[in-house]
Formats: sequence, C-alpha cells, structure tokens
Amino acid sequence: MESGIKRNQKDYTLAFKLAVVEQVEKGELTYKQAQQRYGIQERSTVLVWMRKHGRQSWSIQASSAAMPREKTPTSLTPEQQIKALQVQLREAKEKAQLFEAVLDVLKKDYGVRVVKKPLGKSSRSNSSKG
Repeated sequence: MESGIKRNQKDYTLAFKLAVVEQVEKGELTYKQAQQRYGIQERSTVLVWMRKHGRQSWSIQASSAAMPREKTPTSLTPEQQIKALQVQLREAKEKAQLFEAVLDVLKKDYGVRVVKKPLGKSSRSNSSKG
C-alpha cells in the first residue's frame, strides 16, 4: 500500500472488516499482524472493528484488562451495568441495521422477498378480523 494515502474507516468494505475480524478471532493473526498484512494505518482500527463486528463481549473487558472472568453483571456497579447495557443496545441496533441492509440487498438485487414474522401474537389473524 502507498504510505502517502491516508485511509479512514469508510474506505474499507464491511466484508473486508468482517474477514479481518474473523481471522483475528480465530487466532490466525493478531490485530497487529492484520494491520501490517493489510496495510491498515491507524493503530486502533482493527480493535474498533473487533468491538463493533466481533463475537467477543467487550463491555466487561474494556473497563479493565485484569478483571477476572467470573465477574457477573450483578457484581458490577450501576454505572458499569449501564455502560454494558448501552454497549449491548448499540450493538443490537447495529446488527438490526445490518440485517435490514441484507434484506434490502436480497430484495433489490436478487428479487428475494423475506417475510418477517411478528413476535408474540399473530398480527395476521388480528388484522383480518378488524
């Protein structure tokens, strides 16, 4: 890669980001090795991708690297619980946006229509009666 060109998060495709995250999570590469191999300039870029797209829970680990794994959400302070829940909510919203984007691509590019089933009571039976 040319060192004169400054790249940012938007220069990388989602597929590329997910592939890098998968390689790091599987242990094929460290995040530093991934940076070097793929010419990713910023130090924290791969870590940001890991937090955003990875399967590991970063909410507890982010507060302290030395925190024991046995620590349960109930033993966290209220502030830590709020932060952890905020992270979970943000990740859930991002996943929902990703799924919506995938559904849009399926519909627009491939003509596949995915029908979403409502949770709980069936809205079809209620809407046909009213």
